[in-house]
Amino acid sequence: MDYPLDFRCPISMEIMEDPVTIATGVTYERQNIKKWFFAYKKKTCPATMQSVESFDVTPNHTLKRLIVAWRSEERPGIPSPSAQRHEEIVTLLDTLESSPFKVTSLKKLKSMIETNGEAKADFVQSGGVQIVVQIMTQVLEDRSDFSIFQACEEALGILYQLSLSEEAKILEKLSKPESIKCVAEMLQRGSAEARIHAITILRQMAQSKTHRTFVLQDHGIDLFKSLLELVSDEICTRASSYALEVLVEVLSASKKSRVRAIEAGAVCVLVELLPESNRSKSEKILALLKLLCECAEGRLAIVDHGMGIAAVTEKMLHVSNAATKLSMKIVWLIGSFHPSERVLEEMLICGSVKKLLVLLHIDGRSSTKEKVIKMFKLHGQSWQRCPCFPNELKDYLGMVNCA
Repeated sequence: MDYPLDFRCPISMEIMEDPVTIATGVTYERQNIKKWFFAYKKKTCPATMQSVESFDVTPNHTLKRLIVAWRSEERPGIPSPSAQRHEEIVTLLDTLESSPFKVTSLKKLKSMIETNGEAKADFVQSGGVQIVVQIMTQVLEDRSDFSIFQACEEALGILYQLSLSEEAKILEKLSKPESIKCVAEMLQRGSAEARIHAITILRQMAQSKTHRTFVLQDHGIDLFKSLLELVSDEICTRASSYALEVLVEVLSASKKSRVRAIEAGAVCVLVELLPESNRSKSEKILALLKLLCECAEGRLAIVDHGMGIAAVTEKMLHVSNAATKLSMKIVWLIGSFHPSERVLEEMLICGSVKKLLVLLHIDGRSSTKEKVIKMFKLHGQSWQRCPCFPNELKDYLGMVNCA
């Protein structure tokens, strides 16, 4: 389209709808220059590269009137950019519904909405979400068709661009079981980019405060296997962290989900990741293990794991106050519900008892300290009878028994 050069935004080279002038005297489309200053954190004029100290913009009413007049008088048949964009989005959506060749249209749609908030809103209002979700579900019908799988990845990329946490209708469509299965499929078989898109979408759904369908529904074991596989990903730390956050939200909301996670091998995966984890990851893993230990199956899985109690004990008094409280809660749950002779001896050998005694020196009263006292009152005598019990700790146990 041969627009007069002065009517074009120097950033997008598209005709301006809301022209504003900055301190250097150059006029830009308001949305584009705001993104330049505030999203990209630039402090220069895009056209002249001069430094800009003030980010204030002034509406250029004169230029806007000229553009409006040029459209109506000189080019009466030319639609506005927003009308052109809407027509293109509708055309692409129609193509997606009617053509078996969907990847090209999906890529064009993704390109349109990546950097344009108005295009995103137009896409949603035009029924785009329902169409791309339907495309995603096709992967469940034929997992061997590469073109369908590629279309599913592109559809996921479009949903990734949307603000899901603000759109209850989008969350409702994505929270359906078949949609969750598609996302789980992408977590397992998708490209690195698709996996990031999938886990980011699940994270937005899990952390939504207004739409809790996802975290409350009864998920199949495949989703937990996919999430645990991503948790173990040592290449993409962001994906691993997001997977942990999704698991925390889901397991906090549903006891059924905890059992499913245990069946998927969650305890084994988490225990083996714990020793080499940093502070943030340790706290998330301990939070998950604590939730799993609230189930009999979870406590048994930790007890049966060769390094379960030792890995949890290692983080006590070593990482953070939060990690210490979580570790203590896990040890307390195991000691209260599975106080076998082997378990109590393992706690003594791996240093749990020594660290519990250190916690007794915490000033004041706390729920953590009260649990420690209960542990020693329950098992102090059993620990003292063990041949490996340190003599220097006997006096401390005497103090506890008198408390």
